Amino acid sequence: MGSPVLTGEGRVLVPRCLTIAGSDSGGGAGIQADLKAFAAAGCYGMSAIVALTAQNTVGVTAVHEVPSAFVRAQFDAIFGDIGVDAAKTGMLFSRELIEAVADSLEEHPVPLVVDPVLVASSGAKLLRDDAVETLVTRLFPLATVVTPNLQEAEALSGTSGSLRELAERIHALGAPAVIVTGGHGADPVDHLFDGRHHVEIPVERHSVAATHGAGCTHSATVAAGLAKGLTLEAAARQAAQVASAAVRHGLPELGAGDGPVDVFHLRGAA
Repeated sequence: MGSPVLTGEGRVLVPRCLTIAGSDSGGGAGIQADLKAFAAAGCYGMSAIVALTAQNTVGVTAVHEVPSAFVRAQFDAIFGDIGVDAAKTGMLFSRELIEAVADSLEEHPVPLVVDPVLVASSGAKLLRDDAVETLVTRLFPLATVVTPNLQEAEALSGTSGSLRELAERIHALGAPAVIVTGGHGADPVDHLFDGRHHVEIPVERHSVAATHGAGCTHSATVAAGLAKGLTLEAAARQAAQVASAAVRHGLPELGAGDGPVDVFHLRGAA
């Protein structure tokens, strides 16, 4: 564990995490999942919303893009008052939004987890085709770590391969470190590569039809770990455990599609 941050009055400052992503009206993914994961990890969560989605467990029916100037205003409000110990990005949707986010993060550098969300679990496209290059060239160099799942890693690298190979290719695109999550692969293993060392992190897989928001929960938990002073490997291991448990305790009875994960284990708390 990292040392607690103290205020000028000697009070312990709660770790502060910022999610930069889209809103999921169904509550399963996006900023809703991120804020839950921050809270479960013991962090104070904030949000810079870049898009609103009309979404449920079945799919995304509409996306409303937030104006870039308003995205910047959210950054200014948060950094100008509360402050941020670590941030993560999720759905960014368009080239214009990525440019606005990158400009703001260059002005306010913090430990950053970039979750390159390309497609929703329902299959809906959450990043326009002309925005992928901007994501790579503007945000990857600002990241502490990039966390694609297997399908995203293949799409970004333009080829298939082992998790090790995909991690190396994403690193070659400019990401300082990469975690390729393997929850959907043949072997339930997350692969971490920091440019020098390869680390395989076993992931417990569960046969529960409630994985909506698992990727968001994972990347948000990595960000929370960095905010609390954990090493990247320790944060990645913690995130693998938390995301797996959130699936195990997921809520498949909610909605007609793949149910949401549950990071709070609500049934046990009822």
